[in-house]
Amino acid sequence: MFWLKIIKNFVKILREGQTPVQIAGGFALGALVGIAPVFTLQGLLLWLLILVLDVNLSAAILSFTLFTLIAYIFDPFFHAVGYLLLVNFSDLHGLWTSVYNAPIAPLTRFNNTVVMGSFVCGLILFLPLYVGMKRFVLAYRTHIGARIERWRIYQVISKSMLVRWYNRIRSLAE
Repeated sequence: MFWLKIIKNFVKILREGQTPVQIAGGFALGALVGIAPVFTLQGLLLWLLILVLDVNLSAAILSFTLFTLIAYIFDPFFHAVGYLLLVNFSDLHGLWTSVYNAPIAPLTRFNNTVVMGSFVCGLILFLPLYVGMKRFVLAYRTHIGARIERWRIYQVISKSMLVRWYNRIRSLAE
């Protein structure tokens, strides 16, 4: 039921509610957390950033879940990127040594090739995800949403017994 509520809130927010910037920011930050390993210092700082900034939490949780499921498929690629940055670029060895000797930096686990590669790839994908989601929200509000509501499958699902049951239970909880 928790995930149905998140998806329902996300669709509701796509229709109206928060601005496209807030939705796109939550989605992009959630994707960054989902791509990179969660139990690192940068993962915890990103969650703190999501909670402090005025971004959409439903979008962040939804994208975190989606990108966490997808990230395992790309671990070999993340390893290759991390290996390239940590081993093949010999000019950066001094930087990595000094960062590793810093008091808090080892908590980031940046010396792990998958962690380094996934975080760098997440940073690279952040801006395209943000711009793409912002455009999607604007397009959904102007064109796509009205078309989807006219689909027969949407009308059947929205009037189904399961949806009515969920709405009835949800109204009792409030």
